[in-house]
Amino acid sequence: MSLPPLPTLDLIRERLPLIYKEGTPHRNYYTREIAVRTAFVLLYVGAVEPSGTYLRPDQVRRMTDKQSELSSDEDRLHWSQLSISRKFVESPEQWYAVNTRESVRDEGLRDAFVRTGAVIIKPGVATTSSKGRYAMTKAFAALFDPSLVGEALEQAITQWQASHLSAGALARIQIVSKGAAIGADGLMITYPNGETRKLSTGPSSFITKAVIEEFAKRFLTHPAVIFLSESGNKVVSRDDALAKSIGLNIPADRFLPDILLVDLGPTEPLVIFIEVIHTDGPISPTRQEAFLQITRAANFKDEQVAFVNAFMDRTKPAFKKSVPDLAWQSFAWFVAEPDQIMFLKAGGHGQTSKLWELIA
Repeated sequence: MSLPPLPTLDLIRERLPLIYKEGTPHRNYYTREIAVRTAFVLLYVGAVEPSGTYLRPDQVRRMTDKQSELSSDEDRLHWSQLSISRKFVESPEQWYAVNTRESVRDEGLRDAFVRTGAVIIKPGVATTSSKGRYAMTKAFAALFDPSLVGEALEQAITQWQASHLSAGALARIQIVSKGAAIGADGLMITYPNGETRKLSTGPSSFITKAVIEEFAKRFLTHPAVIFLSESGNKVVSRDDALAKSIGLNIPADRFLPDILLVDLGPTEPLVIFIEVIHTDGPISPTRQEAFLQITRAANFKDEQVAFVNAFMDRTKPAFKKSVPDLAWQSFAWFVAEPDQIMFLKAGGHGQTSKLWELIA
């Protein structure tokens, strides 16, 4: 039996994040340690199509650091047979405890590699079967060949991504990668009216640019920028004339948001307070109330005001950290998924909507 080249665990740890780049949905599933070790054992035992060899999840559990260093074909084949036989003796040095087989099956296989077609399941073999049922595809296994490096590796990864990741996943990867590659010269943004402004470099600026150029055109009818600032309260743009034309007075105090837009499309203007959140600082109930005081003082009804928290990606720590502080009746929008928006609808006693009403 011919076994595939065996990479080190460190090589797999290095390449999985290259294959599943920032922006990939559920990226942590594919890059966490249980996924690394699962990929290693699949290759170690030669469970790569079309070899006819299939992995049992408990083989990942039974692997040890010492065994993983024995890389000759003879050592690998011997352990592959022993690890599924009744002669196998459990050891405290094994990677995982006896009761973690389901974790390997679910977290290392089903939620990770099976999801993207990197690993196939042998038809007709039940989940509870003692027989092996998982094998890595030949194309995915090739990405871990230690001799594949440099430009050839990049091309192979790109080809695999194009074939196995969805259009949405690929789009997210591209958007997030652009945000991480902002140069030192900053960013030029284009307002809805065609005017341009330059922002300083940084992830927050990339989110700000996306709000003005992507969010506004998708979710507003006739958008205009009233106010825009950067971190450190640096005012980039302030249009007092536009604000006064709709009856809004903008106080120069710390309660101003990162971005203040207005949608002139509706019969009555819609004022949109937006916070750009790279690390923290969402629109909390307290900030929401402070913003409402501004609009109420200008005789705007609360129904004419919207609140948006703009994040890079909902898989990022910034969003997860902010969730408990997000105000009800506010939106969450993600640069990585520009066509989607999340709404935290408030309710109350006797005011709860039925699900069918919410999805209508």
